[in-house]
Amino acid sequence: MVKQILKELNSHAPFTVFGAITGIIIMLMFQKLPSKTAYNIFYTLHPVHVFLSALVTAAIYKLHSCPPGKHIRGKCNLWLLFIIGYMGSVGIATISDSIIPYLGEVLLNMPNRGIHLGFIEKWWLVNPLAILGIITAYLKPSTKFPHAGHVLISTWASLFHIIMAVGGDLNMFSYVVILVFLFLAVWLPCCISDFAFPLLFVKRERSPSFNDIAH
Repeated sequence: MVKQILKELNSHAPFTVFGAITGIIIMLMFQKLPSKTAYNIFYTLHPVHVFLSALVTAAIYKLHSCPPGKHIRGKCNLWLLFIIGYMGSVGIATISDSIIPYLGEVLLNMPNRGIHLGFIEKWWLVNPLAILGIITAYLKPSTKFPHAGHVLISTWASLFHIIMAVGGDLNMFSYVVILVFLFLAVWLPCCISDFAFPLLFVKRERSPSFNDIAH
């Protein structure tokens, strides 16, 4: 499993770098965006990220636990499907979109830095979208397109969390640090939530690659 995780992280790194670069380009254009506007954009992107993450994470568990197949043992546990989908989306998306960007804001001593926990601040929006993603995965599991969208949306959500905190001009060093934190905010949490986390709960004869389970 460890080797498989490292392989998948390596294969997803180039696309994650691309997403981080798009984030820097957006930041060059909107770094002086009012904090309130950045806040509203964050709370548009973050819930969408949670929905896509719940859809992918729950779908991977369902595809390997519920349908019959030679590498599947047992039957689908719907309560476990819900827990995996919720923790893999709300839990990991919070780390990706809020906690890691906040650490970058602290490192750069940004004046308006703050940690925004969507499942608490806007519980009425974020939590229902996580549930909707899980239900969608149960009815029609899909992973390939949502995963790609998940990576980009997560990058941009992390970006606007940082833009909320900027409060002034940035130098080249700041942009480099932000690029690194955007990469880290997506690469480890999102990729692990999309394929490693749900597979920890699946009994199988072999550990499939993400490409094996992308439909």
